Amino acid sequence: MIYAVIDTNVVVSALITKNPNAATVKVMEAVLEGDVVPVYNSAILEEYDEVLRRKKFHLDESIIESIINYFKAFGLEEEAVRTDIDLPDEDDRVFYEVSLSIDDAFLVTGNLKHYPHSSRIISPSDFANIL
Repeated sequence: MIYAVIDTNVVVSALITKNPNAATVKVMEAVLEGDVVPVYNSAILEEYDEVLRRKKFHLDESIIESIINYFKAFGLEEEAVRTDIDLPDEDDRVFYEVSLSIDDAFLVTGNLKHYPHSSRIISPSDFANIL
């Protein structure tokens, strides 16, 4: 089984892109088809909820609820592993720390520069290639 923390920017991009072949779409399809187990905690779900509801994305309420409910039903809720690593954006800390909760979990993000270099922290396109 493949475990992955999916950064909010990947979820948003997958939902708003017009390109059905986009890497972010491939990542979310793999999650929704059960090929990838999404790893999350309550703070991650809260961020998804807050960001996806921003008016600029024009997302239907039912889509937002479906995504969050899917993660709750089929994902793996884990506690963050606290670390004192410096990150350029503190909002990203929860994604990084939750990804540390499972030894072989990936962190899939469109913001690689926000995280320390690691083979577990991966772009959507690289993750789609692994799939």
